[in-house]
Amino acid sequence: MRRSTRATIISAALSWAVPVAASAPAPASPMERELLAFADRFDRAQLTKDRAALETMVADDLVFVEGSGRRSGKAAFILGWMGPDERYDPIVLVDRVVVPLGPDAGIVGAETILRGVSAGKPFSSHFRFADTFKRVRGRWQVVHIQVTRIPAPPNE
Repeated sequence: MRRSTRATIISAALSWAVPVAASAPAPASPMERELLAFADRFDRAQLTKDRAALETMVADDLVFVEGSGRRSGKAAFILGWMGPDERYDPIVLVDRVVVPLGPDAGIVGAETILRGVSAGKPFSSHFRFADTFKRVRGRWQVVHIQVTRIPAPPNE
C-alpha cells in the first residue's frame, strides 16, 4: 500500500506500549474504565495487525472518516493496518479524552504521532482521532472513527 494511502487510514494509538501522558484524568466510573480497556485492546489490535480481533471489534457498518476527509468503512479500515511490509513503533497518547454517551456508548480520542516502517522506508503521521464505541449485543464495538491530520512538528 502506498505510504500516503496508509497514512490516511491511521485512526488510533497504542497505549499499552508507552504510558499515557500524566495529564490524562483517571476514568471516573466503571463504565469509563471498561470503555478505556476496550479502546486499549482496539489500539493494540491495530498496531499488532490482529485481523481476527479487528473483525470482531469493528462494527460491520463502521463509518470511517479518514484524515483526507474521505469516508470509507470496515473493509478499508482493516485492510489499511494489514500491510505485510509495515511495522509500527510504540507511541504516546497526548490529551486523551473520554466522553461517556450513556451506559452503552462513548468516545475515546487523543493526539499522537505514529511512526514506523512501510515498504522499507520510515514514516511519521501526526493526527488526532476520535473513536466512537457502542455496546452491541452485549459487547463493545467501534462504530465511528474520525481522524484529523495535524502538521508535523518542526523537528520532524
